[in-house]
Amino acid sequence: MSSVPATSTSRGAQIGVRLRDRDLSAAPAALNLLESRAPRDREEAARLLHEVSPAAIGAEAPGHVIGVTGPPGAGKSTLLSALVQAWRDRGRSVAVLAVDPSSKRSGGSLLGDRARITYDPDDRQIFIRSTAAGERLGGLAAGTREAALALSAAFDVVVIETVGVGQSETDVADVADTVAVIVQPGSGDALQFLKSGIMETPDVLVVTKADLGQIAIRARRDLSAALRSLGARDTQIVPVSSVPPPTGIDDLIDAFDAHRDALDVPARRREARRAAALADFAVEHGERGMRALGGRRAAVRLLTEQDPSLDVPSLVAALERKAAA
Repeated sequence: MSSVPATSTSRGAQIGVRLRDRDLSAAPAALNLLESRAPRDREEAARLLHEVSPAAIGAEAPGHVIGVTGPPGAGKSTLLSALVQAWRDRGRSVAVLAVDPSSKRSGGSLLGDRARITYDPDDRQIFIRSTAAGERLGGLAAGTREAALALSAAFDVVVIETVGVGQSETDVADVADTVAVIVQPGSGDALQFLKSGIMETPDVLVVTKADLGQIAIRARRDLSAALRSLGARDTQIVPVSSVPPPTGIDDLIDAFDAHRDALDVPARRREARRAAALADFAVEHGERGMRALGGRRAAVRLLTEQDPSLDVPSLVAALERKAAA
């Protein structure tokens, strides 16, 4: 996506300004625009992203972006239902981006967020959207990164729920401020995480179905041992149960908040924008484009020289100018 100067009359800029002003009703229009692949819409999407960038806001977007991943059947959607309610009880607005498997026939989402996550449809402080993963690796749909960035300007909490867990799921860490991995007791997930490398990713580990007693306690011990073997001493392990009445949900939210409070958010997001710009440039221009930049290291060096408040389209544009010079 090339950088397009924002104008006050452009559709994308107007949506971006509404999000920046915490107008939650702009969320559907924003995602419709960001998910479109039409060339004109991509230009408008660049204008929208400029309006919610640190350069326009004067700081990082205030919303807390949380990535939630875990194997199918671990209870992610049930947990999210309880989390959404608990966040609302604390007076926070919540957006959930549920990345679902794609239909091979239609290309659309196979699962529906509203079929899996329980919430009050009349609550205008809640926004939930399903996105088909398509052929995208990493557990994220192509527009998920842009959507999370845009919605974090308006919502207090933005959750990205990925398709599942595997070697390709770890790129949620390049989008989220805080990454939570869901573990189901008795499934052997701790050993699988060690093999796949996913244990290097989470900021919070969540053991679901804590009501199972000794099985859940054993899962916590296995995870603690796995974390010690990796030297990951700062990762919190939080047991939860979604069986009514849910338990551990407030502890989990407190763990998310504690991680965010201790995090250098500008630095994490700055690196995420640079990584995203490099990935987008590589997809658009391939190896030939990377060679024109002098290789990956030269591209990374160029990105670090740019204004740290620039949005991803502007960073991509800087790479394109260099490649064309």
